[in-house]
Amino acid sequence: MLQESMKNEVSGHASLADTELLMEVLRLVGNERQATAQLIAALGELDARRLYLGEGCSSLFTYCTQVLHLSEHAAYGRIEAARAARKWPVVLDMLAAGSLHLTAVALLGRHLTVENHLELLAAARHRTKREVEEIIAALRPRPAVPSTVRKLPEPRTPSPVPSASVNALMPAAPSAAAAQSAACTQTAPGRTEVKPLARERYKVQFTVSREMHQMLREAQDLLRHRLPSGDIGQIFERALALLVEELRRTRHAVVNRPRAAQPATTRTRHVAAAVRRAVGDRDGGRCAFVGASGRCTERGFLEYHHLVPFVDGGETTVENLELRCRAHNTYEAERWFGIREEDLVRESTVSYG
Repeated sequence: MLQESMKNEVSGHASLADTELLMEVLRLVGNERQATAQLIAALGELDARRLYLGEGCSSLFTYCTQVLHLSEHAAYGRIEAARAARKWPVVLDMLAAGSLHLTAVALLGRHLTVENHLELLAAARHRTKREVEEIIAALRPRPAVPSTVRKLPEPRTPSPVPSASVNALMPAAPSAAAAQSAACTQTAPGRTEVKPLARERYKVQFTVSREMHQMLREAQDLLRHRLPSGDIGQIFERALALLVEELRRTRHAVVNRPRAAQPATTRTRHVAAAVRRAVGDRDGGRCAFVGASGRCTERGFLEYHHLVPFVDGGETTVENLELRCRAHNTYEAERWFGIREEDLVRESTVSYG
């Protein structure tokens, strides 16, 4: 019965016009936020009454994962939000309004006080997880981490698992505290981790190849007369400064002493250096597409977009060029020419960054 209902929902959405579907999504996300706020309020009351004990669970976390069948991460976030909302009811209003997400509440919860909770919650409105972490880092600065290099252990080849019952293969359930900690701290293998430590300091953690490690050691040796400590952070800062300078020169045509612009034909796909600089400065190194909900925030995969397409007589001038991310460049070409992305021969061949 439920599957049939969902099929009808999917079929109903497929029949909606574009504007109707956008409005429907806004309506549904509003309903979801209201339901989430109501769930958080109910979990807070359930926690206060310790009703999970009568359900055979030793903690609210166990109740959420084993009875409500939430994931560990989802359970942790909702529990933190429920406990914060019990102290500061304004959290529920902000969750329902969509001005605060559960991750922000979970991060801020233990830092809220009678004196600062209104200010901190207001600062976190519509902020991303990373931006909320920066707010916390400014509130509770942590010392800089020492520069270290260590060899990671070789990956172990898993041994064949003998045939056994499903129950025998199930791992033992972790304690609520351990599971909550894991939900907060676990990082996916191979992911670069960037964490703010204070207002102007970040911890960066990643894995390098043997060749990069050798280059790092060589750089330390060559810099000893100017950088006796061989601090890795300072070496990477210098290396990145050189890399960014080179990329700005090659991609953005940013140089210290630009040549005077030479008269050139605008009936060419080639974007002259002076034009690239002017377009990049005007658009701020960011996609300039403005949609119904505001300007695109993308700064990667940027391309030069002809407002009037080149094939339709558009010139390669500052006035007729804007930066577009790859997705919006394709989107506008689809709208102009009325063809699908998979059939589109890309008009713009010059990338920005």
